[in-house]
Amino acid sequence: MQSLQNSLFQQKKNVIWAIKIFKLKSLRNHRLLHALSRMASTGSADKHGKTPIAVLQMNSRSDKEKNLTSIMNLLSTASSRGAKMAFLPEACDYIADSKELSIEMAETLDGTFISRCKEAAKNYNLWLSIGGVHQSPQDQSKRIFNTHVIIDNEGCIKATYNKTHLFDLEIPDKLRLKESDYTIPGDKILTPVTCPPGKLGIATCYDLRFPEMALSLAKMGAEIIAYPSAFTQTTGIAHWEALLRARAIEMQCYVIAAAQTGKHNEKRTSYGHALVVDPWGAVVAQCSEGTGLCMADIDLALVDKVRTDMPVMSHRRTDLYGVVGNNSQTNVCVDNQLSYTFGHINVKSSQVFYRTNLSYAVVNIKPVLPGHTLVVPLRPAIHMSDLTPAEVTDLFMTVQKVCEMVKKHFGATSMTVAIQDGPEAGQTVKHVHVHILPRKKGDFSENDQVYDELQNHDRGWNETTKLRTEEEMAEEATLLRSYFKLPY
Repeated sequence: MQSLQNSLFQQKKNVIWAIKIFKLKSLRNHRLLHALSRMASTGSADKHGKTPIAVLQMNSRSDKEKNLTSIMNLLSTASSRGAKMAFLPEACDYIADSKELSIEMAETLDGTFISRCKEAAKNYNLWLSIGGVHQSPQDQSKRIFNTHVIIDNEGCIKATYNKTHLFDLEIPDKLRLKESDYTIPGDKILTPVTCPPGKLGIATCYDLRFPEMALSLAKMGAEIIAYPSAFTQTTGIAHWEALLRARAIEMQCYVIAAAQTGKHNEKRTSYGHALVVDPWGAVVAQCSEGTGLCMADIDLALVDKVRTDMPVMSHRRTDLYGVVGNNSQTNVCVDNQLSYTFGHINVKSSQVFYRTNLSYAVVNIKPVLPGHTLVVPLRPAIHMSDLTPAEVTDLFMTVQKVCEMVKKHFGATSMTVAIQDGPEAGQTVKHVHVHILPRKKGDFSENDQVYDELQNHDRGWNETTKLRTEEEMAEEATLLRSYFKLPY
């Protein structure tokens, strides 16, 4: 009897251990399946990874030093939480008690405020979106710029954007709030800046109400758009989150909105609610009341997934309502790269006299007439039809600028502008380009002769063909560069 009891007891122990082992294996399998499920649901997240960012909420006053102390404390917190980039709101330098003081307190980008921010970027190893500073123009104008500044983690300015849409409100006998009274509007939409979270489109506050600008940024490759703001209480309650979510949904990108909050002075109060919206329109991070910050992970895999699953950009009926493109240009230093691609030819930067983000202008090795220059898309497209709407727009805006400049420099009275698209049109270099020829009375006996010369000027070259030297081309390019003033 005793031996039977011992046998049953041992069998019971074995069953209990078997159950425990089964549960342990099941738990492992469950965790494995859960992990695999998470990996599958994130699509290409492993390829892109996720980047933590910090979005700041401030209550700026007229005391710049106190505002800087607040910024430094928030950046310290952001860094300790692992952020790779921090986003500051509009007017993070100060909110003055009057427009006269706003102008008086403004600094250049070499001033104390931006210098301290550069130091902080290095000290905390953070990229910074300084969402709006009052920038004093070089000409000591009675108005200032509202400038969004991007600083990298080495303390270098990577981009500056001057707010283009200015908030002007005038209700007779009730309210007058006109930003244009003291602010100079910007005239450019910047190409998105590549930074740790992704390609960042730069805007400011009131720009949020203009979807055309967001669409232009998205078409230029923006995966994120930043709208640092100081929304009023009235408009913030009604429109803030709705507009931000709409831009994120429409452009299928992240939207990041640092914000001012609370009472700044007797005349002005801001709504706050700094937040981050993902490409599906979900608010994934938001600040509570008062000064502080919120953290979010930017996942570019989600941007890819949303845009792949619902490719609205390719569904646009531009044949019905036209094309929205970036009609502004950014003058870029031509020496940022050593050479430029022109079909099978490498063009030295010393021969290039102007470039934008999408096009460049170069002197000619065998000009038909003095001042005969070329405008070329940076991307080596063979035909006009291969160019995007943004590239076409930029190409012809560049042609317009170059025409004006060479006409002036060479004392021309007229211009010939010609495109060679395909071999039957005289194209010998498989890269679409525009010929610009300054014209004077009597340069050809018959006007159409210019087209014969264009068709044959780069054919049948041999050792006796007279071509310009690199030194001659560089000398002319240097002269022509002087007509184009580079931005900061």
